[in-house]
Amino acid sequence: MPELPEVEVVRLGLVEHVVGRAIERVTVHEPRSMRRHEAGPADFAARLAGRRVEGAARRGKYLWLLLDGGSGPGGDAVLCHLGMSGQFLVGTPDAPPARHQRVSLDLDDGSQLRFADQRIFGGMSFSDGLVEVDGSVVPSEITHIARDPLDPAFDVDEFVTRLRRRETGVKRALLDQTLVSGVGNIYADESLWRTPLHYARNTRHLRRREAEELLGHAVDVMTDALAQGGTSFDALYVNVNGNSGYFDRSLQAYGQEGHPCDRCGTPIRRDAFMNRSSYWCPRCQPRPRNGRF
Repeated sequence: MPELPEVEVVRLGLVEHVVGRAIERVTVHEPRSMRRHEAGPADFAARLAGRRVEGAARRGKYLWLLLDGGSGPGGDAVLCHLGMSGQFLVGTPDAPPARHQRVSLDLDDGSQLRFADQRIFGGMSFSDGLVEVDGSVVPSEITHIARDPLDPAFDVDEFVTRLRRRETGVKRALLDQTLVSGVGNIYADESLWRTPLHYARNTRHLRRREAEELLGHAVDVMTDALAQGGTSFDALYVNVNGNSGYFDRSLQAYGQEGHPCDRCGTPIRRDAFMNRSSYWCPRCQPRPRNGRF
């Protein structure tokens, strides 16, 4: 699933290619991509026709296109989530359809914004309820999503306090988007390796210094990934121009099962974790003992 760096790369592409342009026509090729828009595809298309895109914003893994009429409370937006395989691609209406193209937006400059999604876990919806929450204006549908670590207004002390009050494995906490948004499986494993901490370490047993270092490494690894265009393992993540990111070449834990740890040489292990995998170094990130999970 695209995580914060990948979604931010897409947002920057939308700012460059879509912001400032009017939507002339919307075509929904796959109704399932509209499942979060309860009024259905026809209503979605009618609401967008003639509207101008004034901005592209993000919180965690969610994107939204701000529409004319104001970006403050009460404004309208197109809320988007990439799911496991969603992509925004910029092309022209007469070009061959993208693979797995689900929604098309024809723009007034002759270009077309395409939403492609192989697995159809992502989608788009119209949000007519921008609201103010914790000092930011966001779609009403995502008020439960926390700020992400790259947000200038992210409160480090509050995060550390809330994290240490929990009674759960530290990786589970990192993946909780109501605590901190944007961190997914890849960057959680990378941040834990850099700290280093085992993914099952109990958050209640974390020292404040460890929690602060973990957050610092999460910021660093996602900043590094953003500078390299994100992480691409296959064609399921590309930017709006169809280009892949290159951070997969810099990964030190995630996907490195059997490879020597860059710090100590011990082979990296992979464990099953929440229907996913966790990658860790048995020497640098020892499993907690005596129930200290």
